[in-house]
Amino acid sequence: MSRKLLILVAVLLLALVGCSSEGSSGDGEPEKLDKIVLADAGWDSIRFHNSIAQRILEEGFGYQTDVTAGSTAATLEGLRQGDINVYMEVWTDNVKELYQEMTDAGDIETVSTNFDDNSQGLYVPTYVIEGDEERGIEPLAPDLKTVEDLKKYPEVFPDPEDSSKGLIVGAPTGWAVGETMSVKVDTYGLGDTFNYISPGSDSSAVATLVDAYEKGEGWVGYYWSPTWVTAKYDLTLLEEPEYNEEQWNKDFGTAFPPNDVVVAVHKDMPEQAPEVVEFLKNYQTSNDLTEEALKYMNENDASAEEAAEWWMKEHEDVWTSWVSEDVAEKVKKSLE
Repeated sequence: MSRKLLILVAVLLLALVGCSSEGSSGDGEPEKLDKIVLADAGWDSIRFHNSIAQRILEEGFGYQTDVTAGSTAATLEGLRQGDINVYMEVWTDNVKELYQEMTDAGDIETVSTNFDDNSQGLYVPTYVIEGDEERGIEPLAPDLKTVEDLKKYPEVFPDPEDSSKGLIVGAPTGWAVGETMSVKVDTYGLGDTFNYISPGSDSSAVATLVDAYEKGEGWVGYYWSPTWVTAKYDLTLLEEPEYNEEQWNKDFGTAFPPNDVVVAVHKDMPEQAPEVVEFLKNYQTSNDLTEEALKYMNENDASAEEAAEWWMKEHEDVWTSWVSEDVAEKVKKSLE
């Protein structure tokens, strides 16, 4: 073999070695991270929790952080592929099959339960049922208790585009729970008297509620807690049959199952950033703690970052229990 050919072979071998080691250390182990990417699936509470995590990761651990926004499915796929490292709010039962598939395949790892005392379903303003004496509102649907009962009151929730039917405001376009809600409407036989719409965004859905609420009119739609909406407005969650797994798997014809909202990471995170995973294993809040921040955001026209800073000052005892004393001290100095 000529000298030129030997040199060419050596260069090619070096190139192949370089390609095979991309994204990993020389021994094939995942490379340590300089930047941690979090998922933003489009709602305020995940942005709030992202902001808390970012403050701690940046100030306490010295990492750079970034956020990737997208639909639930897209951001979960990003987590699976490793383009996203951390997901602060996976609503596990809303994405049950995909979540289970990714977990069983070992592509992602659940490290903690952020909160599990949440609720979701079809809400109406409480004055629809009980009236509001201070506002001079008489009960619009005094016998409304369950989702099934909606059949008796389509005229209370008129569709401005179709006077022959009522209107149910569903989950925003692109949200995994949207399909569930659409099937529920059919399961409960509401399609004969109600139209179901998927607003383009959460803010669009809220705008319809706020408009109706301020006018004292009827409104029914999908919502969930924790949110600033459920913290600020007096809403009633309509009852459904008690959760039954067999019935749920058939046609979603029960109340939503208990929904653990978890913190999940890409499979390589325990090796790439073990101290971060240890922090995230301790991360735990609640419906009420989260709603406090969301209400603050709304009432003060604050960003998620500003709400996180306010919340961390208010609840130092909570978040400092997630990290070591030296990390906590670094973060506290950044809050001064």
